[in-house]
Amino acid sequence: MFDAISPRYDFLNHALSLGIDYSWRTKVRKCVAATGAKKVMDVATGTGDLALELMKIEGLQVTGVDISAGMLEVGKVKIRQKGFAERITMQQADAEHLPFEDHAFDAITVSFGVRNFGDLKQGLSDMRRVLKPGGQLFVLEFSQPKSRWFSALYWFYFKYILPVLGRLLSRSVNAYTYLPASVKAFPEGKEFASIAQEVGYSNVTYTPLTMGICTLYECSNG
Repeated sequence: MFDAISPRYDFLNHALSLGIDYSWRTKVRKCVAATGAKKVMDVATGTGDLALELMKIEGLQVTGVDISAGMLEVGKVKIRQKGFAERITMQQADAEHLPFEDHAFDAITVSFGVRNFGDLKQGLSDMRRVLKPGGQLFVLEFSQPKSRWFSALYWFYFKYILPVLGRLLSRSVNAYTYLPASVKAFPEGKEFASIAQEVGYSNVTYTPLTMGICTLYECSNG
């Protein structure tokens, strides 16, 4: 599915989120910068939007991993065009079985990818394995607004407008009907924090963004 929509993925993301996704990635970049990390892995990197945002941190090296070869190919072209091929490495990999040594990264980011993990606990555990002691995991993921009126508007857009627009623009029948279903099934907020703590993370916090449309999770390895 992700291979099929990869050529139009960036346009769809920015258009269907009304451009709010830029501010969310900026928030993650500022959090990473505050840690002083020099070597970061961006899991479920897709076409590399977050990896490119992280290039605003001087001297940072980023390894972007994704299971979709199509997404990575689009990302590699963007990275070369923007002149960051020496600082961003793109690699195909399964987030639940990462091909890296223990404690290889200072920080790990995931934007809108953990809800697609087949086994969330396994994915979180393997990311913790490759994260240095004291390193930080930052997870940006869609969530469900708690305000009654805004939640009604949100779900109307998600269930009736976004799938139609997504289908027309991406030519994929499944991609944008899958999105609201995956958001509804995701263990967000306190539940996600409990899972992260269960697999060994500490100091797990979560901050709703843009009236709860998405949530930023911060987890420490030790």
